[in-house]
Amino acid sequence: MSDRAYVLINVLPGQTADVVRALSQIKEIKTIDPCWGKPDIFALVEVPDQDALTSLVLTKIHAIEGVAQTDTHLVYRLKK
Repeated sequence: MSDRAYVLINVLPGQTADVVRALSQIKEIKTIDPCWGKPDIFALVEVPDQDALTSLVLTKIHAIEGVAQTDTHLVYRLKK
């Protein structure tokens, strides 16, 4: 079972379209929703584990030119 997380991305002015294009090349990112206000982009990601999430955010998303800041929210499962 994979882990899901929402990555909220703040972008430098005028860079949103370029950042969306770069994000669309990352296979772990399932949805990319640019929005008015802050954050500029909501991305839903699926990864095998939290180590993969750390790597995705720190080495792939943060490496994109125009990304100013991220805020990551790991989805957890409630026990029934």
